[in-house]
Amino acid sequence: MKHTLLIILLIGATLMARSQVIDTIPEMEADSLLVADSIEDIEDSEVTIMFESLVNLPYFGNEYLKIDTVEMNIYGYDYGEVPVFPDSVYRQRIEYLATQTTLPLAYNDYVKRFIELYAVKRRGLTGRMLGLAHVYFPLFEETLSKYNMPLELKYLAMIESALNPTAGSRAGAKGLWQFMYNTGKLYDLKSSTLVEERYDPLKATEAACRCMNDLYSRYKDWFLVLAAYNAGPGNVNKAIKRAGGAMNYWAIWPYLPRETQSYVPSFIAVNYVVSYAPEHNLYPIDPGLLMSGTDTVWVRDVLTFQQLVETLHVPIEDLRTFNPQYIKEIIPATDSIPYVLRMPTQYALDFAGREREIYAYQTQEAVDKAKVLEQAKKVPTEVKQAAKYHTVKNGETLSSIAKKYNTTVSKIKKLNNLKSDKIRAKQKLRVS
Repeated sequence: MKHTLLIILLIGATLMARSQVIDTIPEMEADSLLVADSIEDIEDSEVTIMFESLVNLPYFGNEYLKIDTVEMNIYGYDYGEVPVFPDSVYRQRIEYLATQTTLPLAYNDYVKRFIELYAVKRRGLTGRMLGLAHVYFPLFEETLSKYNMPLELKYLAMIESALNPTAGSRAGAKGLWQFMYNTGKLYDLKSSTLVEERYDPLKATEAACRCMNDLYSRYKDWFLVLAAYNAGPGNVNKAIKRAGGAMNYWAIWPYLPRETQSYVPSFIAVNYVVSYAPEHNLYPIDPGLLMSGTDTVWVRDVLTFQQLVETLHVPIEDLRTFNPQYIKEIIPATDSIPYVLRMPTQYALDFAGREREIYAYQTQEAVDKAKVLEQAKKVPTEVKQAAKYHTVKNGETLSSIAKKYNTTVSKIKKLNNLKSDKIRAKQKLRVS
């Protein structure tokens, strides 16, 4: 009897926990959410494709982030061991995280699928993303605090770009925060032949916070903000209308675009995996760079990366990594429109003391090009210009031919050693 009572209590507790997750979902759609799409669909999503782009990032190394995985391994896992936990543990941990934020974090089967993606199936890439968090999270947290927004929104960039500053989506969104061209323009991010400010970590983060604040003033719900950030307010408004006016992400979930259906679950999963990384035997992989130890300078004249390499001997990879917005490695600055450049502090200090000299410096490439142009000027005009010929047609005269080629009769006669103005059909004449 005691065992029977215990089983009934456990079943009741499980059902209560399940109802807490789905109590805001219309009854008809609850089961469809919890069975969700197959893992194959998840792996084909934009979120997963962006995550896997970390494979191609060039700057993972082992010199900046001092990581002692032995010390961090507080649970004594073996190397390569992959811990997994029952639903009850995931649910309990996410319920705890929900008490630490104003975001309505919840657990369901779709969230679980993304936890498995990050903590089991692609854990090597998760280590890279944890390393990049040390680079970009301080910037995100500072800007989110400035706007009095939940700090957990920093995880949104992990979903958008996997913290790859030059990430690009199939739809044309770019950068850490994946701005489309028109939205970026709306939030003062310039896109030109030389500069793509959607790649600029500082400006794009500022723009993302402004954008999310504007969306929050409309929806008053952070998960609806995330959905609108991904799918656009138009799609969210349609989903709200189809859900009978419900202003709740899980209520409108069945009516959202497929990509947006995976958006908040993956956000919750990333929040969970980063917060419980040691429990999953996951540790940051050194990204090979850190923002600390760098500084910014104002550039007030046109400058190329190569000028900085040849004058300051700053590594070209540092310039590219910290300044991805200069897509042609040219900074089109002027006195009235200066641009910001980031580089390791020792080079920034050197730049401040030699600024004018650096602007005036001609790179070796420019010198070599000037030499080639100078040699080209010395080549005789006769050599550079190929001779032109004309075959005389019936009725043509030297005068009509000269007019056609913008020359004179006397020049044609001289080029062809003619003594008179007489010419005949099919005669070949040089005209220049």
